[in-house]
Amino acid sequence: MKINSIRTVAILAVSLFVLLGMAPAAQQDRFTLKALDGVAFSEFKGYDEWQDVAVSRTDTTVKAILGNPAMIRAYKSGIPGNGKPFPDGVKIAKIMWTKKTNPLSPYAVEIPDTLAVIAFIEKDSKRFPDTSGWGYAQFNYDAKSGTFTPYGKDASFGKTYCYGMCHVKVKATDYIFTAYPFR
Repeated sequence: MKINSIRTVAILAVSLFVLLGMAPAAQQDRFTLKALDGVAFSEFKGYDEWQDVAVSRTDTTVKAILGNPAMIRAYKSGIPGNGKPFPDGVKIAKIMWTKKTNPLSPYAVEIPDTLAVIAFIEKDSKRFPDTSGWGYAQFNYDAKSGTFTPYGKDASFGKTYCYGMCHVKVKATDYIFTAYPFR
């Protein structure tokens, strides 16, 4: 009787182990992540439903630049072309994919392939006084593991790289590269 009970428990244990091993891996909750300078992924919930500002491409990526409703209102009011700065509360999300040629198109069209990076920018003059009111975050995506990781080596990434090396060059447009093109 004891041997049958031990055998039954062993079979149940092995079955449970096999079933748990076949269960899909827990998906990362990206909204718990923070960039090294404190900008949190959670501050941008719903970004994937924001309106497009513009698209762009580099040698290796295609990008969609999206704006939250406050950002779109600011653009439509003429900012930054009217000389006014963007108001606090505006946010931009930049979604970058590796690119590939669309095999279905009869002509050359580059389309998104694998997600590579999601970057965020937000205006909060009180929180980010050292970067003219802008906070920056970049999260690299690893398609193999299905996870995001904050980019940079320390908390100065947004200040020294995003702001200091790049966005400071476009001070005249309140530190934003992407214009809102006529549509």
